[in-house]
Amino acid sequence: MDLYEYQAKELFKSHDVPILPGIVITEADQAVDAANTLNADLLVVKAQVKTGGRGKAGGVKLARSGDEAREHASKILGMDIKGHTVNTVMITAGCDIAEEYYFSILLDRANRQHLAMCSREGGMDIETLAKERPEALARVPLDAQRGIDEDVARDILTQAGFEGDTLEKIVPVLVKLWDTYHGEDATLVEVNPLVLTPEGDVIALDGKVTLDDNARFRHAEHEQFIDTAAEDPREAMAKAAGLNYVRLQGEVGIIGNGAGLVMSTLDVVALAGEEYGVKPANFLDIGGGASADVMAKGLDVILGDEQVRAVFVNVFGGITACDQVAQGIVEALSILGDNATKPLVVRLDGNRVDEGREILQQASHPLVHMAHTMDGAARMVAQLAAGVEPDPEDTSDPAAPLA
Repeated sequence: MDLYEYQAKELFKSHDVPILPGIVITEADQAVDAANTLNADLLVVKAQVKTGGRGKAGGVKLARSGDEAREHASKILGMDIKGHTVNTVMITAGCDIAEEYYFSILLDRANRQHLAMCSREGGMDIETLAKERPEALARVPLDAQRGIDEDVARDILTQAGFEGDTLEKIVPVLVKLWDTYHGEDATLVEVNPLVLTPEGDVIALDGKVTLDDNARFRHAEHEQFIDTAAEDPREAMAKAAGLNYVRLQGEVGIIGNGAGLVMSTLDVVALAGEEYGVKPANFLDIGGGASADVMAKGLDVILGDEQVRAVFVNVFGGITACDQVAQGIVEALSILGDNATKPLVVRLDGNRVDEGREILQQASHPLVHMAHTMDGAARMVAQLAAGVEPDPEDTSDPAAPLA
């Protein structure tokens, strides 16, 4: 789960990372009260969106008064930044900056390790820096057991080119940022820029945090960070039903049991859909228990998606046998009733597959088509999604539609 900047700074504050005070507003008129409360000579009005490039897009402005802050807020609220609508603005105190640095801790999945990255050149796009001047960015693997203590922090900063008093001032901040990363089960903690003021203070002027959803059971307090307003309603509905679902931008709904099988199904549908101009509309893994209730919930989520024109149900019978899955499909369609209006292509294989196919044949539901192979089923569902009637003489799959 990605956090907004103001949420990231809440976590920073709880771990004693030095930040500047800020107030979140959702209406421009609130900027004046926020400015009065902060009582700072310099204010920064910052769009709160989960993407970079806010400054270049005009989403970060300086203000010297409450009225000026309100004027900036009125222009920033509602702004579109890389497809993200600004609904929230943070008014924060500003500060004089002597130097800007970059620091982050992240989960390096490719190398299966935690990684610290640090540079004396902050405030700019780190991807650009890494590409154009890689020598200016220190990359230091971290021991998961040790993390970042003062000695590790000194090593990171030394590799990044820091020295003397400046290095020693930054050391405790890196230790506290590790405390945030480790203590909150994050996969990313980034500060860009980390600044040094003329007075010698080190401050996290910005903040980006990504929390590991798999660790949410350990952090009930993280529920407050979920942005329900920005959450896709289909994904929210699936989440409430306990389904593993991700919405995509296509026309063919996908249901499968097992993440690997669903990913393979996405691939074959994408390939078959090239001929008919359609793509997969979602990832939906119903897991091993394809009961009628689970199947009904999955179909309800997908069939309610306006972009979906046809659904591919691809199930390999294992612990849950194919006849149970087939019965679940029949009962699910009965539960949904008139809410089920789009064609389904069902491909069953594995344990008790013949019995499962027989159940579907006997039910003879007008929406259900059956296929014996993944490739044949993918071609059939792509045709149905494109409004093309499947050819019963098509030898690419031996099964014909039930209806």
